[in-house]
Amino acid sequence: MRVLITDNTHPVLQEKLAAAGHQCRVWTDCTYQSLLEQVKDYDAIVVRSKIIIDRNFIDHARHLKCIGRVGAGMETIDVDYAESVGIRCLNSPEGNRDAVGEHALGLLLTLFNHISSADSEVRQGLWQREANRGLEVKGKTVGIIGFGNMGGAFAQRLQGFECRIIAYDKYKPAGYAPSYVEEVSLDQLQKEADIVSLHVPLTDETHYMLNDTFIEQMLKPFYLINTSRGAVVKTADLAAAIEQGKVLGAALDVIEYEDMSKDGIGNGERRTENGKQETENGERKTDFLPTDFRYLLNSPRTVLTPHIAGWTVESKYKLAAVLADKIINTLC
Repeated sequence: MRVLITDNTHPVLQEKLAAAGHQCRVWTDCTYQSLLEQVKDYDAIVVRSKIIIDRNFIDHARHLKCIGRVGAGMETIDVDYAESVGIRCLNSPEGNRDAVGEHALGLLLTLFNHISSADSEVRQGLWQREANRGLEVKGKTVGIIGFGNMGGAFAQRLQGFECRIIAYDKYKPAGYAPSYVEEVSLDQLQKEADIVSLHVPLTDETHYMLNDTFIEQMLKPFYLINTSRGAVVKTADLAAAIEQGKVLGAALDVIEYEDMSKDGIGNGERRTENGKQETENGERKTDFLPTDFRYLLNSPRTVLTPHIAGWTVESKYKLAAVLADKIINTLC
């Protein structure tokens, strides 16, 4: 079988496929249009986020047996249409679940203990202990929304903190959670959680899941962690809630304005020809960003990272290895 790899991945992906007898081509500078012209020649294709696999693409790719996504999110692939014409859609969330679980925990501890701001202050010669007095996770109620690979990994790492862990997952039958996690309704989670951590895919249903309505339904002011997809949170509503004290702090690894196809913020208009963000006096310009996001950038109640929760040395290998095995099994 012929497999086309359209983005940079760990070499183990190609090695495993080759060892199974498949021919691999790595074509990282391909475009949507150039792929349309050649995809008919391949039995499988491996993508990340830069290529949108829509109906038009799939209509040109009827020879494909499978589409593989290096990662978890499948929002760039029209999965329903692809599978309706017999093309299997595969991803590899098992490969970065551990990385996401650890990063979500790191975000929570950074937020609770003012680690980012305190580090910055010490580097400026400031020694402000009382101003940086933190909170303990112990005794808090952590509400996890979405209990798949990522949500489960986060819960697993919370066990030793002696906190209460509750989970809501609309699509899992009762009994999905381990003994140290309570399965609850969304309504109960909103009444009892001190911390809300989002671990859901981006779909029409979850787009702007966390908005002003959701926030109003929370009984207590709460802390937010988002390592899923940026558009699950409506940034304008989150910014307003932080300003009003309804959200006490937010740790975001993903933002609504991320351009995953270009691996950056916004629509790419303020990038140079080599793809780097424009800078002025050594600092990146942010004036093109929406006001609500600039509020989060300037808030002492936020912790922000550039979509790296699942981005570890180990996960790069595991994501590729897991996907390779799935492709091999599909092509058999």
